[in-house]
This record gives sequence, structure tokens and C-alpha cells, in this order.
Amino acid sequence: MLAAFISRVLRRVAQKSARRVLVASRNSSNDATFEIEKCDLHLLEEGPPVTTVLTRAEGLKYYRMMLTVRRMELKADQLYKQKFIRGFCHLCDGQEACCVGLEAGINPSDHLITSYRAHGMCYTRGLSVRSILTELTGRRGGCAKGKGGSMHMYTKNFYGGNGIVGAQGPLGAGIALACKYKGNNEICLTLYGDGAANQGQIAEAFNMAALWKLPCVFICENNLYAMGTSAERAAASTDYYKRGNFIPGLKVDGMDVLCVREATKFAADYCRSGKGPILMELQTYRYHGHSMSDPGVSYRTREEIQEVRSKRDPIMILQDRMVNSKLATVEELKEIGTEVKKEIDDAAQFATSDPEPRLEELGHHVYSGDSSFEVRGANPWIKFKSVS
Repeated sequence: MLAAFISRVLRRVAQKSARRVLVASRNSSNDATFEIEKCDLHLLEEGPPVTTVLTRAEGLKYYRMMLTVRRMELKADQLYKQKFIRGFCHLCDGQEACCVGLEAGINPSDHLITSYRAHGMCYTRGLSVRSILTELTGRRGGCAKGKGGSMHMYTKNFYGGNGIVGAQGPLGAGIALACKYKGNNEICLTLYGDGAANQGQIAEAFNMAALWKLPCVFICENNLYAMGTSAERAAASTDYYKRGNFIPGLKVDGMDVLCVREATKFAADYCRSGKGPILMELQTYRYHGHSMSDPGVSYRTREEIQEVRSKRDPIMILQDRMVNSKLATVEELKEIGTEVKKEIDDAAQFATSDPEPRLEELGHHVYSGDSSFEVRGANPWIKFKSVS
């Protein structure tokens, strides 16, 4: 049943994607107009536009970012298998249009919090590939000084990477409450997966956000399988964009960076207008298993994964659009690929040679802004100094 559903979706969207590329109209030497998938709506009379303009500069930027995330995740896979990365590691290759499209639809001053599948979001929020890979290997030069690992990364206006399933829901609502309290016209994107959508704290966050009209965009990244169970077997209702009940919702093609961008702009404007929260469901797909310990083929077939790769890959969709509309040449995109590969290789070299944090730094950064104090380590006779 699920396989038939996926097959129908792939055929329908592949046909529309091909049509969208063909109808792209050249407006000038630097931009083109494309049709994008219409979003399904819940409690909304109007939704995002069904056409959008892509400039050459934007296209090249999105292409480089998505390719960087893809190559970075593949390098993380390699480093994990070489045992440079230990512990949990959840990769997002296949879902690049989500993180890049979301960032393209908001302001740098807006806020974002997500689950443990966070590497792509870390990069689009401004962290360098070097700082991300070095954090994954647990070294000093990592974005969290080597103490956070795959699931706990942070940067300005980015609050992780949270390991507890669904726990970021209430935290995101809290960040949105701070935005409203400060009156700074900022919003918070709060992301979770289709598995976490069944968690009680998500429903509680919906209630408080709607009650207080918080500027929060709740975003369900629906990659169909949660940890390894198909959505149809795990949820009585798979219309995740309607799960907010009293909160308006959008169902978005999460494999199309332009569709994600326009839907995010629409949702951001809705929140900034003071109407309260809105819910987005991004229909996407991950190529790896749930984590590096999951081969990802016991609950789905290799053929299904390959079909998505060949027909719905987000990078290929953007590449075809840009080449067919003459926004870029194949040679230009290949050159970007060469540059990205070098950046990833250089970052990996640093990530495997940078020293690990010193033992006496274990107690550092427990609190922010407090004076230093002693922290007991694993051995009660050894104490570490905590500094902010």
C-alpha cells in the first residue's frame, strides 16, 4: 500500500516537475519564472503563490548550499565508518531542499530550533563545514568545542540539535514567546519529524502558541518513515499539516527548494502579521537510514530509494531548472562541484587532525555569565574549574 502510494506521488510530481522546467520563461539574462507545486491548505483561504522568480545569483547560491550539505553528509558517513565519529549520527542527505529553502524564506535575525538531524540546518544558519565536521569528530575546533557532537550544535539564533524526540516543540514556542515579548518582529521556526508529531508535548506547544498567538512556524519534516516505521503504520492521520487542528496549515513539496522558499515566506508573513502560529508539513525523503546504525533497507526497498534519487532529487531538480532556463551552464555547476569537494576534503582533514578538548575543560561553559566555580568530575577527588 505504501509502495503504491509513493509510486503514485513520484509519477505525479515527476510529471509536474518536468512541466515546470519546460514552461520556465526567460525574463532577462539573470532570472527566470517557474511554476511550483500548489500547497494543500488547512483553515486558509489563500496560500503561497504557484509561480516564482529565481535569479541567477539565487540559483547558484542555493545549488552550492545544497551540494555542500549533500557532500558534507556523505563525508560524515565516511568518517563514521572510519570511526572518527562516534556515538549518534543522523544524516539529512535527500532533505537539502528543506534546510536551504527554509533559510531562504526567513531573515538572519529570525530563530530556528530543530531535532537531532541538524547538520544541514547548522550549515544554512551560518556554521562552516569545518566547524560542523570538527564537532562531529569531537575536537576543539568544533562549533560546540567538541562537547556536543552530532545532536547538539548551536550558533547565533540557532538552538540545536535536540536529542529528546519532540522536546524542541515547547522550546520553540518559548523562543516565539520571547520574540513576541520583545516586540522585535522576529519569528521562530520549530522543526520536528513525522515520528515526533505523535508526541504529546507537540500538541501542548500547539495549544499554548495558539492561545497566546505566538509568532511560531511549526514545521513537520515528513520523510515517511520516522525511525523506521512507515507513517501509515504509525499515525491514524498522516495529514500532518492538519494536526494543529485550530492552527492553519500548509502541505509543501519538500523536495523543491523554490516551493519550500515560497511557503516559508508565506508562513513567516502570516506570523509577523500577528495572527499567531502556522503549521507546515514538508514532504521530503532521506536517503540514509534513521541513523548510521540503521541500514535503512529493512522497512523500504533499495529500488524505492533509487527511484526517489532518480526522479525527485532536490539538487537535480534545481540543476535541471537552471540549465534548461539558461541561468547556468553545466560547466559552471561542475566547477561549483569541484570547489565544494575541495572545501569538504579540507574540512575533513582538519576535523581528523585537530586535538580533542583537554580534560580540565570538561566543566567549562556549564553556565553563561557566572563566575568560575569548581565542578566535580567522574572521580570525586578530581575537580574541574567551570568558566563561562
